[in-house]
Amino acid sequence: MSAHTLLLQQFSLLRLLSAEALDQIAPLASTRDFAKREMILAKGPPVPYLCFLMEGRLQAIDFTLDGREVGLYFIEQGDYFGELSLIDEGPQPEFVIATGRARVVLLPGAEIRPILFSNPSLAEALSKRLAQRVRQQLNQRQILAVNNPLHRICAQLQIMISTTTTSQTQPIAIRSPTHQELAIMVNLTRETVTRTFQVLLAQGVLTRQGDQLLVDKEKLGKLAQGGEKGA
Repeated sequence: MSAHTLLLQQFSLLRLLSAEALDQIAPLASTRDFAKREMILAKGPPVPYLCFLMEGRLQAIDFTLDGREVGLYFIEQGDYFGELSLIDEGPQPEFVIATGRARVVLLPGAEIRPILFSNPSLAEALSKRLAQRVRQQLNQRQILAVNNPLHRICAQLQIMISTTTTSQTQPIAIRSPTHQELAIMVNLTRETVTRTFQVLLAQGVLTRQGDQLLVDKEKLGKLAQGGEKGA
């Protein structure tokens, strides 16, 4: 088994492939390192790769007509991206940037596409992933309609913990976003996010542990629904 095959087996999507298929695409895989804030995918041109995040964290962003940066979603270690262009061979719908140092595995789309679509399990996984992304974007729209900043940030954190392993016991650990990263997700200033985090930390909804946040899901849910008053 080649080193590249072992590398690809780190990703849950590719573990759905047979050993023969993995051996076929493994020599095509390449890795690339990115610095903090470096652009990985640009909006517009079709993506020639299916990309997998090996290390780090990424954020998908776009810009409003007046040039304001808008955060769309995070891409966590082990996740994949660029799949929309792979599926319909159309343009990339948003920018993807590194929130810190990151390492990405690239598989050429032209070679991987027929393999993915000839595998029913992979086709189903891609379809479910797209459905999940649509639901996340719908939830994101609802969040932006919430007037109370505290409730808005709590609702965004709920989306983030919903992507973690559901079997986790309380509190749930998530990788902590910076206040600026979160601010562009919820259309608030960084200062407002900072003040809100101080409230959440003081009330025991959040606890910092290194680069992670421990989240009390029950308390967070009450605040997101306006069931408790924040400072």
